Amino acid sequence: MFLVTSMVTTMNKIIDNYAKQLIQLSLMLHEHPEIAFEEEKAYRWLTEFLSHEGFEITENVGGLKTAFIATYDTKKEGPNLAYIAEYDALKNIGHACGHNLIATMSVGAALALSRSKYANGIIHVIGTPAEEGGGGKIMMLDQGVFDEIDYALMIHPSTENLIMRGGLATRGYTVSYYGKSAHSSSPEEGINALTSVLNTFYMIDQERGKMPVGTNINGIILEGGVASNVIPNEASCKFSVRAKTVKDLEDVINRLDNIVSNIDHNNKTSSKTKKGLVYAERYPNKPMAETLKQHMKHYEIHMNYPRPNMKLGSSDIGNVSIKLPTIHSYLNIWDEEGDKPIAHDSSFTEAAKSEFALKKMLIGAKALAYTGESILKDEQLQLDIKAYHQSIGPQST
Repeated sequence: MFLVTSMVTTMNKIIDNYAKQLIQLSLMLHEHPEIAFEEEKAYRWLTEFLSHEGFEITENVGGLKTAFIATYDTKKEGPNLAYIAEYDALKNIGHACGHNLIATMSVGAALALSRSKYANGIIHVIGTPAEEGGGGKIMMLDQGVFDEIDYALMIHPSTENLIMRGGLATRGYTVSYYGKSAHSSSPEEGINALTSVLNTFYMIDQERGKMPVGTNINGIILEGGVASNVIPNEASCKFSVRAKTVKDLEDVINRLDNIVSNIDHNNKTSSKTKKGLVYAERYPNKPMAETLKQHMKHYEIHMNYPRPNMKLGSSDIGNVSIKLPTIHSYLNIWDEEGDKPIAHDSSFTEAAKSEFALKKMLIGAKALAYTGESILKDEQLQLDIKAYHQSIGPQST
């Protein structure tokens, strides 16, 4: 009991001593939003802060100019534990997903853990660009960045306090059709590329009932012609495809390929498709999540489980969770009455810089630090985490 109380007190004091700097860092990120792979200010501010605090910085990790690893070696034998920092924003609406809070929670947690006399092993902050569609973590996984990491931890801002919330597999799918231009007075002389785009939407709707349960496809028209009296010779559309698993996602993508092929055959167009990186479904590690839940109680925060049939999003942390034990828990940053802000909406952008959100960011950093300490020190917990990880996910089937 003394050890637990002493650890909590230590983490609290360390984070409280750095509170002003962490809040300033979070607000700087918020005030200067940068989109995927362009997070140059965020990269510089985060690495400079961690370097000043004794972390060794490895730059341009995985060949990405805004990716980094900050490392603190305790010089005591133990695992490699990583806190994941995200810091990219959304185009036009800034930090509407609260990545400014994610980054500073992870930085604060790593800093506190590095200052604790109870810490052992190697502590990392892994800076991962382009979560919002670019798949930075997927690229970094492919380059072996996570090969030596034993545990990955992060907290995402939300309007609820949650552990064990999963995520869907997703992939972007863009198709461009090419036909033949003609004047609208003689449409029979042309090949209408826009017709192929419209038929794509129609055929997807027709196929939905045959797709795996839980499939979600949303699309937009990117290009549909330049004048209403000209038959479009080029037209394109883009879809966001989601499914429960990568296996189901592959099935849906194959169906889309068949739809496009059939439309080309029927309409005499040609086409090119572009497919984004595969964001895998997410497998939160229960022993790690339960440990975080227990530590949140020190701050009078009760972490809930997701409701049945709760709507799920997608993130490239899912790919990390397949490779190694991972948590991606959620912390409420909204304390007002009335409608709650919605992620990826301007209302969430405002919430992500509120005084309440910044207070929660500090609590999140403390709880993450304490969770990391528990993992590093408790060999039985390490065994439980490993056993759970091996029992779930694609690798267990």
